[in-house]
Amino acid sequence: MANNTNPLHGKTLESILTELVEYYGFPELSLVIDINCFKTDPSIKSSLKFLRATPWARTKVENLYIAYLREKSSANSP
Repeated sequence: MANNTNPLHGKTLESILTELVEYYGFPELSLVIDINCFKTDPSIKSSLKFLRATPWARTKVENLYIAYLREKSSANSP
């Protein structure tokens, strides 16, 4: 049985990163998650390469995405 309550289910790392960059921008993202790929000449492509090779950094991005979704959801509820 699939766990459809997982907010990461069916999401690619690229779509997660793109949504976070659209919301935060790389400058703020680098303050929230202190990794060089968000600070030095940042791009989606270079960040994806780093995140795919670095599990701890990917976990931080995924956790931030889950927090972002919760914040977005609570802002939309009455």
